[in-house]
Amino acid sequence: MKLIGINGGTFDPIHNGHLRPALEAMQQLNLTEVQFIPCKAPVHKDAANASSQQRIDMVGLAIQSQPKFVLNTLEIDKDGPSFTVETLEILKQKYPDDALVLMMGTDNFVKFHTWHRWQDIIKLANIAILHRPGESVPLDCTSGTIYQSHKVTEFTQPAGQMLDIEVTQLDISSTRIRNLLEQGKSVEYLIRPCVLEYINNHKLYQKREENV
Repeated sequence: MKLIGINGGTFDPIHNGHLRPALEAMQQLNLTEVQFIPCKAPVHKDAANASSQQRIDMVGLAIQSQPKFVLNTLEIDKDGPSFTVETLEILKQKYPDDALVLMMGTDNFVKFHTWHRWQDIIKLANIAILHRPGESVPLDCTSGTIYQSHKVTEFTQPAGQMLDIEVTQLDISSTRIRNLLEQGKSVEYLIRPCVLEYINNHKLYQKREENV
């Protein structure tokens, strides 16, 4: 049974805070690969600033040096908003004999019980909760109760299991990067140089001129 990591997001833009935890999770969980899946229309966020194609391009550039990182455009290719459960249903049809491992940070995990058809998500995939060293999974919430009833120390089944792992979580956000770029400040060491070059070449996230 192969373990396939699923790492979704707006990636507007993709940055080192997306990449490093995914790499460490891949190594700790012995994942065959990690699929980066940019969403087309985020359900819980405002619309993306960069276009779908630009975000695809940036993800492709960011992960090109890691052979086990894979770009998957299925959410952008299909119509409508991006619901995780529907993405997992499509992936499960493609990989019926493998285990999907949905990766998420604690900030998303605490809201997991509000996700669309979250019960079906657990039936389709295992869940890896990524957190900083020394932190613990929040248990005093509805999602914490769900976690305790599905907790394992390693994935042995194709779905229905949850575990948590410590990773290096960099305090970086796409919003912060966009704000810095709009202010004309450097984002060096926050994102891959190839992504920054793409942003500059396409004049993304630049300060908007005010009408006079």
